[in-house]
Formats: sequence, C-alpha cells, structure tokens
Amino acid sequence: MSKNTTRSNAISIRKIASAGILTAMAVVLMYLEFALPFMPAFLKFDFSELPVLIGAFSLGPVYGIIIEFLKNLIHAPATGTQYIGEISNFITGSIFVCTASVIYTKNRTRKGAIIGMAAATIVLTLIAAPFNYFVTLPLYGSVLGFPLPAIIGMAAAANPHVTSKLGLIFWVFMPFNLFKGIVISFITFWVYKPISKLINKTYDETHK
Repeated sequence: MSKNTTRSNAISIRKIASAGILTAMAVVLMYLEFALPFMPAFLKFDFSELPVLIGAFSLGPVYGIIIEFLKNLIHAPATGTQYIGEISNFITGSIFVCTASVIYTKNRTRKGAIIGMAAATIVLTLIAAPFNYFVTLPLYGSVLGFPLPAIIGMAAAANPHVTSKLGLIFWVFMPFNLFKGIVISFITFWVYKPISKLINKTYDETHK
C-alpha cells in the first residue's frame, strides 16, 4: 500500500469520524426545539443546522447533506408530523448548507464564509416559501388532517397580520427562515474554528 493510499484512507476516516460527531451534536440540538415569540406554536426553532453547516464548511457540501440526512433520519421516530417535518427540514436544510458551503469552498476566507452564509440565508428564505406553499402546507392537510384554516387561525393568534395562505408564508414562514439563517450564520461565524479544532483534537487523541 502506497503512502498516498494510506494518507487518503486516513483522511477519509477522519472525515467520517468528524461527520459522526457533528451528526450526534445535530441530533441533540434538534430535540432542544422551542417556540419563538410572535410565531405559531407549530413552528419550532432549534440550532441543529449549526453542526450541519460546520460540517459542510469543514468537510464539503456532500458531507453536509449526509449529516443533514442522518440528523433527520435519527429524529424521525420521535416525530409527530408523519415525517413531513423531517423531510421538509432535510430539503430546506440541505439547500441552506450546500449554498453556503459551495461558495465558501471557492473562497475559504472569512469574507467567503460571510458571503456564503448571506447567500444561503436568502436562498433558503426564497426557496422555502413556494415549497411550504405548494408542498408542506397541503401535506399537513391531507396527511395529518390539519386543515389550512386551522393553521392560519393558529398563526393569526400569534401574528394578526396573517389572514390568508399567502399571508402565512409572507408573515410567518419567510421571517422564520430569515431569522433562522441569520442566527445560525452568526453563531457559525464565531464558533466554526474552535469547534473544528476540537473535533480534530478529539480524533487525534482517540487514534494515537
């Protein structure tokens, strides 16, 4: 076995180990969800995209998607949405972390990270809007028996501007995703380097 092959295998093992650690962190954070002020109770916020974004930055967009998938797969047995929430979270989360990671990969600087996360937040907000309008909300009605008027009513109780399906998207889902993207991006900017070093240190110590 050549030195290059040995080195390549070591890098692959390191990436897999790092992805496993980040997946575990994401799963734990996904369980620590909570409601936000002025948002309906059915829409919960969590910080699980933080480890996923860190993984996408450090390991690449493909690993970001893998971590996102595993996070939702592990959380699926605890769902109360017949997997609709997890599928939606996987699709929108993958869009967010992939957009940020692809841009950052081409410019691995702080500026590149900021541009990537800003673009990812905008893309998430814009793409999630029609996805929720045409896919998620109809599925909640047909699969869960959670009719649109009831959803609008719950949202209106938290935000009186919501009076229609379009208003639900504009006043609830878009602000929620925009807020989520900004918060996750801000925290990632400050903790990415320390967490990356900690993961590498842990891996090195367990493989001496």
